Amino acid sequence: MTRREVEHTPDGRYIVVDGRRWRATDPEIPEDRRDELQRILMAWRRDVRRTKGTDEEATSRAGVQAAKLALGERGQPPWWDQTLEERRARWQAPVSAPSDGRSDEG
Repeated sequence: MTRREVEHTPDGRYIVVDGRRWRATDPEIPEDRRDELQRILMAWRRDVRRTKGTDEEATSRAGVQAAKLALGERGQPPWWDQTLEERRARWQAPVSAPSDGRSDEG
């Protein structure tokens, strides 16, 4: 998988996109797990678009939240204030993908 280079703050805790800071993915996550979590996140984001304005939208948004928590991009405390054991438990916790299969398209 080719990664797009993004600007990081000097401390590595944030990425900068169009001048706005966003919490960076936990750099300790093993590459294969990070790739899996990012695939799940993108599937949930597609599902949010598909379910927009329906009763299913809340479930889709909860899926985005779970994936972003596992990646360390959300949640308290932030990944840099967690022990390595806490970080590992966070990224190893199960995170489901959308189950209907439609979100894996396009």
